[in-house]
Amino acid sequence: MIIKCRKISRGVAEGQVLLTQEAISFLGNVDPKTGIIVEQKHELFGQCIKDRVLVFPHGKGSTVGSYVLYQLIKNNVSPAAMINVESEPIVAVGAIISCIPLVDRMEQDPFKVLKNGDIARVDGTSGLVEIPEGSEL
Repeated sequence: MIIKCRKISRGVAEGQVLLTQEAISFLGNVDPKTGIIVEQKHELFGQCIKDRVLVFPHGKGSTVGSYVLYQLIKNNVSPAAMINVESEPIVAVGAIISCIPLVDRMEQDPFKVLKNGDIARVDGTSGLVEIPEGSEL
């Protein structure tokens, strides 16, 4: 299945989907040294975002979150790619300066077509998300 979406940050990456319906604040929710979600009240608490296709509605919090995304890439613990329902400037800037593919506004609701464990390919250059048939691990 190939789904069109809006391009935010260029690049192409593939990985296992990690999905949350909760917003993410990269400053405070994510440990920039390990890529682990450290906010105890967050749905993804204790999970690592490294090399995952991180799917979340939007970012929240401080503009410093953009630089936390950059720290994640420098520490080799960043997501492979990200999909938002609606990106906002903090996540968009962080993805762009970190060269992490990012798309939003998928033509289909990502929470209805993706599930944890699926393999997804995010093309932030063309504005496409591909979910291969039988992609779940």
